[in-house]
Amino acid sequence: MNRLAGVTSPYLLQHADNPVDWWPWTPEAFEEARRRDVPVLLSVGYSACHWCHVMAHESFEDDEVAAYLNEHFVPVKVDREERPDVDAVYMEAVQAATGQGGWPMTVFLTADAEPFYFGTYFPPESRHGLPSFREVLEGVTAAWTDRRDEVGEVAGRIVRDLSQRSLAHGTDGLPAESELAQALLGLTREYDEKHRGFGGAPKFPPSMAIEFLLRHHARTGADGALQMAADTCEAMARGGMYDQLGGGFARYSVDREWIVPHFEKMLYDNALLCRVYAHLWRSTGSELARRVALETADFMVRELRTAEGGFASALDADSEDADGKHVEGAYYVWTPAQLREVLGEDDAAFAAAHFGVTQEGTFEEGSSVLQLPPKGPLHPPRTGEVVDEARAADVRARLFAARELRKRPGRDDKVVAAWNGLAVAALAEAGAYFDRPDLIERATEAADLLVRLHMGPVARLVRTSKDGRAGEHAGVLEDYGDVAEGFLALAAVTGEGVWLEFAGFLLDIVLEHFTGEGGQLYDTADDAEQLIRRPQDPTDSATPAGWTAAAGALLSYAAYTGSEPHRTAAEGALGVVKALGPKAPRFIGWGLAVAEALLDGPREVAVAGPVGGALHRTALLGRAPGAVVAAGETSGTEFPLLADRPMVDGAPTAYVCRHFVCDAPTTDPEVLERALRGEGA
Repeated sequence: MNRLAGVTSPYLLQHADNPVDWWPWTPEAFEEARRRDVPVLLSVGYSACHWCHVMAHESFEDDEVAAYLNEHFVPVKVDREERPDVDAVYMEAVQAATGQGGWPMTVFLTADAEPFYFGTYFPPESRHGLPSFREVLEGVTAAWTDRRDEVGEVAGRIVRDLSQRSLAHGTDGLPAESELAQALLGLTREYDEKHRGFGGAPKFPPSMAIEFLLRHHARTGADGALQMAADTCEAMARGGMYDQLGGGFARYSVDREWIVPHFEKMLYDNALLCRVYAHLWRSTGSELARRVALETADFMVRELRTAEGGFASALDADSEDADGKHVEGAYYVWTPAQLREVLGEDDAAFAAAHFGVTQEGTFEEGSSVLQLPPKGPLHPPRTGEVVDEARAADVRARLFAARELRKRPGRDDKVVAAWNGLAVAALAEAGAYFDRPDLIERATEAADLLVRLHMGPVARLVRTSKDGRAGEHAGVLEDYGDVAEGFLALAAVTGEGVWLEFAGFLLDIVLEHFTGEGGQLYDTADDAEQLIRRPQDPTDSATPAGWTAAAGALLSYAAYTGSEPHRTAAEGALGVVKALGPKAPRFIGWGLAVAEALLDGPREVAVAGPVGGALHRTALLGRAPGAVVAAGETSGTEFPLLADRPMVDGAPTAYVCRHFVCDAPTTDPEVLERALRGEGA
């Protein structure tokens, strides 16, 4: 029986034809384990996961392994992107037990869903200290058969340990100047002065930490914060993690020099980084930042946009090479011979020098990842050196056209609510900053899809959709926080108050169903499926934590509306930043960014006058941390911030306020710009 055939998850559908008799995560699967008196094998991964594909090919497609697995276990397959709650609970157990985690995640459970043995990837034969997957299966079967009491004791102890991991930082008070200064100092200590970014290999794009650094500089004028942000952004954009031909970022760099990426491209990374580079341009006017923001936005629209107007989750790391083999990075890497085939001898030599393609290669089997070495067109030329930028652009276009003929990586067409919320915010702001109304239109279409397909009549979000069909799984806190953030950004750019209303619907659900005592937040609603632990994690991973994403949206909504309950909830949630910011700033960057907004007010800008006019644009380009902008006609407005704030002498007029108490109005964009500059304010 093929139980995965009718699901919406592309990852599960990839396994639908395995000889393994997979079950989705359902009560029936655990009832079957209880009936047969066998353990559950839980395998968690996602569509773009390279090692998930490797383990599937090596083990789950093997008839002998599958036969043993089917006889002795109930195998359950979970897409972590559809069920982040299931992933979070068991990943916490894996990390606590082994000190590390990753995907594919392999967990053995009792019929009560209690974990007792853990791992990630297991090879088909034992190597590098790892047992083979077959050895693991046989060992677990022996333990289940011969030492059941011991298995039960281990499972019970793990569940008890997890249940005691409660967070209660809401009563710690609000983060103050001292905590943010300590967080900046902590980031400075972890900063890689030579290669930029934070920490060693593998090196991930620190999007949320950069947002904090930009906001901190805007509020305090701290040059060091801006320098770390700008230099890290340049290093990422010049390295192999950035697609030098088509725009957009790969998931992370496997080395600390930003040379070789893990080639999968995720929507969330590109949405976050598009916004980061747009904000860096807003702070510095950097042409590099402008180019990368726009190219990343265009990449999302070109390669991730779905027929329904949303954005797909990811592109695979693997694709077919010239020999028909599935190889990581095959779509993106080049050899000198391939350059010559496309460009001819002279231009190939130029391209090799320009993009760092060597005979030895920077990747595997003599291939190179394209990057911009220090003498590229976006770096100051060496003395006496002249870079032929027109030639570079021509070569780039020809290589891109040739690459389009290669076998493309697979695409996970699943639309995830939270990540689409991030994309809406990024595209709306990039469209407004760079006079690209088409990007604002794409943001609006994605937001329309979220309302039409992901929000029910009582504003309860579903996590995913695919091909215009809503998924079955309830949205989690990050969905509510990030979608509300996207709606609020779209409201600021378009002047359409309906997006403020939709954000309010979602944030009311957060207040009612996700908020605990003392301001703490939970990742799942109080009426969601009950797992062995109700997950809550205030730290960032690849995306902003749901906890701090919700706090930021609550704070912005309160600034738009004057709502004290939303402001109070935001402040309660930010207690965790006071506790964790000085200790682990890399892992609570979005919380620190929201705290910067709190310390600045945030400022509220009401523009009585035309949407898209000079005052509105000046307001959107203001660098004051977390400032909210409402623009349009004041009569009958859906923005409480705009009500009773008329034009002066019939001219468009801006009001800069905090807590709805405003400075003197101005009709002069330059005066408004100075009021919003935020440096040292």
